Amino acid sequence: MIRSLFLFIIGLSSLYSSNAIQADIIDDLSSYFKAGNAKEIAKSFASTIELIIIDEEDVYSKAQGEQILRDFFIKHPAVKTSVFHKINNSPNYRFGVVILNTSKETFRVSITMKKFNNSFLITELRIEPAKD
Repeated sequence: MIRSLFLFIIGLSSLYSSNAIQADIIDDLSSYFKAGNAKEIAKSFASTIELIIIDEEDVYSKAQGEQILRDFFIKHPAVKTSVFHKINNSPNYRFGVVILNTSKETFRVSITMKKFNNSFLITELRIEPAKD
């Protein structure tokens, strides 16, 4: 009886921690944006990603998307980020808005993620000037 209860509690805690890890993916991405780390962000890209950066919009491969994001960070060094909005209650979808302050201006970063093989991957990334 005690053993069964112990195994049940262990099972529940592993389910809870797995959900907590997935729920924090927007927070993790926010920290990568603050660091200007295109490589870490690109690890969460789907095989193709729709990138909308300021006025440029297209669908790119994962590698192309990483390079474009790296170029963005060179032109706009990140200073600070904050998570503005998160939707994380769907089992197959995540969405977040991160406010990215750079040395020159402030941007609104919208991140759309879908679940592929038990992992959430970014399918659309939109970086646009923040409205005052």
